[in-house]
Amino acid sequence: MKGNLLGKGESMSRNAFTLIELLVVIAVIAVLMGILMPALRMAREQARSIACSSNLKTLVLGWTLYANDNDSRIVNGHTPDTVNQSEPGWVVMPPNAVSAPVEDKIAYIKQGALWPYVSNEEVYRCPSDRRKDNPMHLQAYRSYGIPGGLNGVADDQADIAKPCKSLTDIKQPGRKYVFLPECDKRGYNRGSWLLGLVRGQWIDAFGVWHRGRSTNFAFADGHTAKHAWQSQALVDWCYLALDNPGKFDFWRDVLDTDDEKEDWRWAVDGYAYKSLTGPIYGW
Repeated sequence: MKGNLLGKGESMSRNAFTLIELLVVIAVIAVLMGILMPALRMAREQARSIACSSNLKTLVLGWTLYANDNDSRIVNGHTPDTVNQSEPGWVVMPPNAVSAPVEDKIAYIKQGALWPYVSNEEVYRCPSDRRKDNPMHLQAYRSYGIPGGLNGVADDQADIAKPCKSLTDIKQPGRKYVFLPECDKRGYNRGSWLLGLVRGQWIDAFGVWHRGRSTNFAFADGHTAKHAWQSQALVDWCYLALDNPGKFDFWRDVLDTDDEKEDWRWAVDGYAYKSLTGPIYGW
């Protein structure tokens, strides 16, 4: 009987993992996780980017349908605090918008002129917008904005640039962007998105939430595209509005560097306006 017990023990010992074998297995799993996790994160971000592009395509389709139903007059690209029947905003801002809860922000989106055409609140938000996880942005919800040159405030100096009011005012619609994600440091996207065309200034930060430095755009002809920004200084400025809004300053001068010049030219080339007093800032 004693001999049989020893025999079983010896068999169990031969079938069990040794400590070294366990460590090897753990190391292999760790290596596999290290290989797979970046790929999984990339796949997840790719899915978010596709969803963002779909949102933008839906918004620009609604924007176009609104114009078609209103004798080519495009919707007000500003975000008024009240419903203006003569010039309805595409969305409306709730009172005390900084501290208004998400429920109020959604309720006021539904009062906007585009809601009959885009009646799903999730379409107004980019899935990669992580402002909701930042306490400094309070109850941020809507991600997307319209450039001021599209029936909004075309420049912070109103006498410089006049906005487009109708579809016929928009030249090269395949190049002029209509929607982009904003990142207003105040925790909500107020007004329209601006460029300082003549003075050569970035005014409003934008979302660079795809692959760390890219932004999705919707264009007046209905297509969407992703743009990767070249200037790291510009990308860092946008992230400052997201991560440390207390230190973020509007009206950032365009840097005299090759990469930022390229970014500025791309942004200006796609910024729609009807007329402009003075030359566009350049080199």
